[in-house]
Amino acid sequence: MEEVRRRGQGLLTSGLAQDVKAEVQMMATFFLPLSQKYHHIQAETMLRENMAGSNKAEVLESLSRLVKALSILEKYGCNLTSPARPKYWRSVKHNNPVFKTTVDAIQGGRRVLFLYGYTNQQQDGLGFPDEVTEPDREKVAMVTLEVMTLRLELDMLIKGTHPHQEVFKDIVPFVVQQGTTATDAKVISPEGKKPECKPPAPPVLPKPKPALIQPQKTTSPSQCNLCGGSAALVCPSCDNQAFCDACDDLFHRHPARTNHIRDRGLKAMQDMCTICGVSPVHAQCSTCVQRLCVKCDGLFHSHPERKGHSRTAVTPAQKTSSMSSSAWPCIHCATVNKPLDTVCATCKRSPVSPNAEWRCKSCTVINQGSSILCEVCERPRLAPRPSVTPVHPGPGSGSGTKVQWTCQFCTFVNTESTATCEMCGSPGKDPGGPPPGPAKISPSGVKPQPKPRVGLELKRQERMRDDGLKLIRQIKEAEKRGISPEEVYAAIRMCDGSSTDPYHWQASELPHLLDEICAMAASVHASVAGTNGDSMKLSRAEAKMAWLATGGDTERAARQLLRDRQVKMKELHSLGFRDVSQCEEALRQSGGELKGALSVLQRPLLDPFHKRMWSEQPEPPIDPKHPDKERMCRRLLALYDLPSWGRCELTLSLLQEPGVAYTLEDVVQAVRESHDRDFIRRVLNNECPCCLSIFPHSKMQSLTSCQCSVCQECFTQHFTITVRDKHIRDMVCPICREPDINDPEQLDSYFSTLDIQLRECLTADVYELFHKKLTEHALMKDPKFLWCCHCTSGFINEGDQLKVTCLSCRKSFCAQCKKPWEPQHQDLSCEQFQQWKRDNDPEYQRQGLAGYLRDNGITCPHCRFQYALTKGGCMHFSCFQCRYQFCSGCNNPYYKMCCRTEQCSYTGLHAHHPRDCLFYLRDWEAARLQALLQRSGVDFNTEPSNGQQADTCGVMEQKDGGQQIDSPCGVQTQPGRAGLCEKHYREYLVSLINAHSIDPAPLYDAHDLVRACERYQVDTERVEGEDDSAYHVRLLKKLMEVPLGEKVPRNK
Repeated sequence: MEEVRRRGQGLLTSGLAQDVKAEVQMMATFFLPLSQKYHHIQAETMLRENMAGSNKAEVLESLSRLVKALSILEKYGCNLTSPARPKYWRSVKHNNPVFKTTVDAIQGGRRVLFLYGYTNQQQDGLGFPDEVTEPDREKVAMVTLEVMTLRLELDMLIKGTHPHQEVFKDIVPFVVQQGTTATDAKVISPEGKKPECKPPAPPVLPKPKPALIQPQKTTSPSQCNLCGGSAALVCPSCDNQAFCDACDDLFHRHPARTNHIRDRGLKAMQDMCTICGVSPVHAQCSTCVQRLCVKCDGLFHSHPERKGHSRTAVTPAQKTSSMSSSAWPCIHCATVNKPLDTVCATCKRSPVSPNAEWRCKSCTVINQGSSILCEVCERPRLAPRPSVTPVHPGPGSGSGTKVQWTCQFCTFVNTESTATCEMCGSPGKDPGGPPPGPAKISPSGVKPQPKPRVGLELKRQERMRDDGLKLIRQIKEAEKRGISPEEVYAAIRMCDGSSTDPYHWQASELPHLLDEICAMAASVHASVAGTNGDSMKLSRAEAKMAWLATGGDTERAARQLLRDRQVKMKELHSLGFRDVSQCEEALRQSGGELKGALSVLQRPLLDPFHKRMWSEQPEPPIDPKHPDKERMCRRLLALYDLPSWGRCELTLSLLQEPGVAYTLEDVVQAVRESHDRDFIRRVLNNECPCCLSIFPHSKMQSLTSCQCSVCQECFTQHFTITVRDKHIRDMVCPICREPDINDPEQLDSYFSTLDIQLRECLTADVYELFHKKLTEHALMKDPKFLWCCHCTSGFINEGDQLKVTCLSCRKSFCAQCKKPWEPQHQDLSCEQFQQWKRDNDPEYQRQGLAGYLRDNGITCPHCRFQYALTKGGCMHFSCFQCRYQFCSGCNNPYYKMCCRTEQCSYTGLHAHHPRDCLFYLRDWEAARLQALLQRSGVDFNTEPSNGQQADTCGVMEQKDGGQQIDSPCGVQTQPGRAGLCEKHYREYLVSLINAHSIDPAPLYDAHDLVRACERYQVDTERVEGEDDSAYHVRLLKKLMEVPLGEKVPRNK
């Protein structure tokens, strides 16, 4: 057992599933319990789970379902072990109808798939895990071998041929019988009497006939229990009653018996004829070693060479009980199939080996094993020999009528009384003799000596093959010369008996033959119509088509040509062309093609239209109010390519509506998009928010950064003025002012798409200026870019010296501190030079703290342009160089809408200020700011540095009075404020705090401390039992862990 198992597994692992039949058969016949025979699949459990039914028929039905499911599982296993696996081998879909009705309909089917490797549960089925690239072929082969063995055992159990049915005695009820086997076809008593059979159940018929119901009649198992004829099958569900085909179809038509499974093993046990395979054996010929029925014996031995064969009659007792060729076992899966099945019911394969040669039953030609049809007669491989019916003259024929007879070898009907067939040369029968019948059978059984064979069949086959190969060569040679196979066939028929090649005849003789066919057709037409024979004009192309259609018959071709011409003439007349001569001429010019003839006939009608189309005169406009509505619709279809006639009528109706100012082009474009009248009106009526005029949607322009739309004229004017007179960052939507220019990523993508839109609407000089400003905007991002402190020019400084000369105004300034260059700055750092000016420059000393605030003015963090202005007033500063908006106290950007900061809920204009920004500290009193400086040991001024108290504050600041103007503050000064106003003195103190990086948190009161912690997302939850002092100390400690502003100016 184990040796057979290893051999079968080796064949399956090598992909030779078709060669494992013998091993499966041996394993199925071993007498072992199921638990010892099947190591991987739980065969006994699977049988018990799938056995259902209270009688034998239902149990057999459940076994059949299990066999079908095992067949599908066997295919899955064979596919996995095959070297050429299917494309989708990795998964099994639940929605597959075959899988759903077979494997998924039984218990244990998915367990077998799990053993194959389908362990990954998917949404729509089972599949291999992602990390598995190849199936375990050895394991799959072991499981597949057991599946094949179990399927074969169950198949034999259903048919009653299992050698060890007692193994299934306690598992499969009603099927295994005690004391007898299912293979016992009949029992013959010693006295030779027929055994008694139980009376069959009376058939349920629409009109029962009492003669068919014989309860006490005893029949043989080879006889039908109803009609007494030859039995063809046995029904196990009806107590093994035998039926012929007709009675079986009638008896099992009843709804209660339609599901019975019948076995054709009874008919298979009878020995059938070796030629037809249908009728039982009547005689056995020892000369040609054939077992023949009555009809086949009379036909086969009517040949002159086989008339002397001696046959021996076969009695029913001598007929073998072995399986005949009618019920055949599959050589691939060992399934016993029905006699009429042409392929295996389980594996769907041919009953014979694909590599074995086979002899055609019709023409006896030996064909290759891979061919399905015969190479000569093209009949199917399994088709039986056709019946031969001799052709006799009719009763009314005279004595002079030739006698016709049919050749028994090639079935050719011969028209002359010759001794041999005109087609294959085989000797025929005497036409005047009696019809052939079965030869007399010698009872002695002496085997006579056969006559020598002359090999006529082989000669006939060789001759037919040579003729076929010659025809193939002629067709291939003709195809090289552009001649179709149909023309070759017709040419061979015309030059039959001559040595002329068909393609040579095509070139030399066919044109004359076609002219002759045209003349014959014209003469026939003239004789019928009574006109001149030259009135009908026919072409060679038409004659050739008719000649090919009739297979080269000249007379039939002339009649066919005339019929085809009449049909085409009727078609042209139905289209409105009544002139017969013009239609015939058009058909002659087009070679008989109807479409070509229509083109020829329509060309004169289109000449006026063509002349008008190609003339230089302008096309008259379409008038929607023209009375000829159809003409206007036709013009719309021709000029604007509208999709339908209804769209043209819709266009005219929209143009005729009162109080509308649509143009024809706008309406046509809207109608192309939709046929909804309301939608078209919405498309044609769009109000521009700038000029408040109405425009169609096609003439509205929109930006990619927002959903606003303006008319094309307003769009062009807005961006033309912006490019000429404003900064490039002002080139935003004129309606919603989007996008946000402070977002560099959004700004770069916006300009890349805006460039494409402006290219079409701006003039050349304005578009060139736009590109120039866009280039400057890109250069400002270079770290070496510098702004001149004397003028508004910018350039890239490639050097590394402090002294830089502007290329525009030719003045020098410091590249680091951006102050005008002075000789004293040479060899001094910017801090040392600033301190020198404070100590030695009288003008700087006279300005006092106002000069200090001016020198530590505002620097744009985006373009690094410096402004000699103070930070007092509004902290929202906009750089006029780059239009960057930021806080002048901490340099953080201002956002117009929501920003990218986490947990930010502001949707309007806002910025995120650190706690040491002037935005918060400017609200502190001066004394509180001084206390913070004193706490850190930082000195500050309370009196003017020059000792003179000015009446007004002279600090320069930017004021917005319709235009941004730089002017002195002018606010009244107070004593103890170092000659500055209250606002600028606080700014002075805050600049000292920022310069020394002093944290203002220690001076927060309880309310400010909690608000600051909430602002910077510090946890303010109070601990249970914590007093206020400890709570504030803990909050202060957490708040001071939050760093100060990174961009806050800290100039000393």
